[in-house]
Amino acid sequence: MSGKQKALLGLLAVLLVGLFVIAVGAGRDDPGDPGARHGLVDRLGALGGERSAVDPATVSADCADEAGRLVFAGSCVVRVADPGGLRTLVLRSAARFTVVASAPGDADLTIRDEVEPASDGTGVVAKVAVDQATEVGLTCPGLGSCTVLVATS
Repeated sequence: MSGKQKALLGLLAVLLVGLFVIAVGAGRDDPGDPGARHGLVDRLGALGGERSAVDPATVSADCADEAGRLVFAGSCVVRVADPGGLRTLVLRSAARFTVVASAPGDADLTIRDEVEPASDGTGVVAKVAVDQATEVGLTCPGLGSCTVLVATS
């Protein structure tokens, strides 16, 4: 290893230790808000590009009323065709519903989320990460029916 490479490696080590010390020193004692994101995360996401949404035309279900619109009582299984990379399935509704989906990648994990309407009346948005052909289960609570839209954002 040349002298320049050793100096660069030493500088990198000092930089990593410095960043660690800053991160530990800037920590807070409060538990935080799990729904909130730090501004730095948003800026890094903008640099790396956002995941694009699943095309509603590649989504099918027995409960599909029309392309991208799901109407069901009880439950419905939504099938997403292979998106060819990591994409986000965006589901929007005016009422609460439950989403059950497999985690992307090789993880042997099933995610269950009961999404509730926002207090400002903007409705419910559920985002599911999809990286291969998969099935997503939707459940409508109560005796009524649910209408869920497959959105592009």
